[in-house]
Amino acid sequence: MATPTDIPIIKSKIIKDETYHENYKEMLSMISTLNDRLAQATKQGSKKAIVQHLKRGQLLIRDRIDLLLDEDSPFLELCPFAGWGQDEMTLGGSIVAGIGLVNGVECMISGNVPTLFGGSSNEISVAKGERIAAISIENNLPFIQLIQTGGAKLDQQSRVFHPGGGQFRMLSQRTKLNLPTCSVVFGSSTAGGAYAPSLSDYVIMVKNQAQVFLGGPPLVQMATGEIVDAESLGGADMHSRKSGVSDQLALDEYDAIKKAREFIGRLKWQKKGKVPATHLFPRIEEPLYDADELLGFVSANIKVPFDAIEVIARIVDGSRFTTFKPLYGPNIITGWAYVHGFQVGLIANNNVIFTQEANKATQFIRLCNMMNVPLLFLQNTTGFMVGKKYEEEGIIKAGVHFVNAVSNSEVPAITIMMGASYGAGNYAMCGRAYNPRFLFSWPNSKCSVMGPDQLTGVMDIIMRESSSRSGKPIDEESAAARKEIFRSMVENESDAYWTSSRLLDDGIIDPRMTRVILGFCLSIIYNEQVKGGGLDDAKIF
Repeated sequence: MATPTDIPIIKSKIIKDETYHENYKEMLSMISTLNDRLAQATKQGSKKAIVQHLKRGQLLIRDRIDLLLDEDSPFLELCPFAGWGQDEMTLGGSIVAGIGLVNGVECMISGNVPTLFGGSSNEISVAKGERIAAISIENNLPFIQLIQTGGAKLDQQSRVFHPGGGQFRMLSQRTKLNLPTCSVVFGSSTAGGAYAPSLSDYVIMVKNQAQVFLGGPPLVQMATGEIVDAESLGGADMHSRKSGVSDQLALDEYDAIKKAREFIGRLKWQKKGKVPATHLFPRIEEPLYDADELLGFVSANIKVPFDAIEVIARIVDGSRFTTFKPLYGPNIITGWAYVHGFQVGLIANNNVIFTQEANKATQFIRLCNMMNVPLLFLQNTTGFMVGKKYEEEGIIKAGVHFVNAVSNSEVPAITIMMGASYGAGNYAMCGRAYNPRFLFSWPNSKCSVMGPDQLTGVMDIIMRESSSRSGKPIDEESAAARKEIFRSMVENESDAYWTSSRLLDDGIIDPRMTRVILGFCLSIIYNEQVKGGGLDDAKIF
């Protein structure tokens, strides 16, 4: 049996020259921008709204989450940039969501931000809620909802109502899967906000504060003529004594959070997945090289290549890595390592993908499925190589095998976008459409069908060929203006914040935090059984 000393150590070749230090400054600036934008994205509403909320004796949503979590528990916040740059009123979907430990159990936690438009749901809320629900089901996580919402934001009703029903379907599916859902209702929760706790397995309501009803007093009066006050119509005391919607009546918010923690503790929750034995490692080895060095050699400008092996050396245990086919298809690095004691199969780009790289990655995915080892994709690729020679070599067929293997792989995958993610390279390297369990972006990353310069150039060639066929002259000044507008649009739409805003990742992270986040995600993944499947189509050798 292998021991830690049997696993080769990566020898770093980084030189801290002028280029390194210049790049470090650029990346550090990007991290500063990231932190500034995170501060903006995670605001909990206006000062006036916050003051009024606190005057009512209520806790802010982030304080509620802090009290719910175990002391010193990590909290992996998910999709904080949802809605970024689209509309101030949709930022974050008026939801804080993430994974943390409650009584030692990894739980998905989602809470309305009542100080942000009353916690009302908008179209981003729906999209973010769907992603959060999917993560919780895929990873077999108990779900705790901290509810205080005015229901759908009425001026977005058409964009909320139609897809919003999926939330109730997913809550119903959780019960079928024996995945517990606990709802804590802190304030008024109307319409859709009433269905969410009602579809939960365990409901806690705060006395003299929580109110749950399909329609509030004004709607009831309009619909039936009945005049009734909110507490009698849907107060916590009524639901605890008469309707049975509430399972526990909490004296205050602190008591409600305590009762939620007690519920999770009573579950005696066990991971379904067999966590890999780490007895080979008397202790988890930290990488030999400082993660801070990532900022020096990872290119702020994605046009400048960097060696992915240097990234691997700074995120895997002991900087130890067993390479697979090291001399074949060198533009893709494949091999096995441990991250916080969890074995992973790594597939990392050194830019463009040729036929050999596609063949190697395809076989490696098959092996990881045979071994029941999760996959870690480190994306930095301009896509598959094009040209007459490569078409003749069968680049299409090789690429299809690669994409097929990723599509049918059954072991969990985590994807990190650490640079370029263009074209079918995004697909083959397990982009969003290929359902990785988690996908995070570094702030320097770019994702689109191809780079802005290439895409603009292709469009220009097509335009000129069309003009030539029609015999119409080209207005060069107008064409140049259109090209610049188009290029600017592509540049904007490939930016990490644009894609994160549209939930094409689960968050933008500081590269130096990659190892920590990967370790937590791998632990979360093992809440479900990790088991691969046979990939017959991947047998190409």
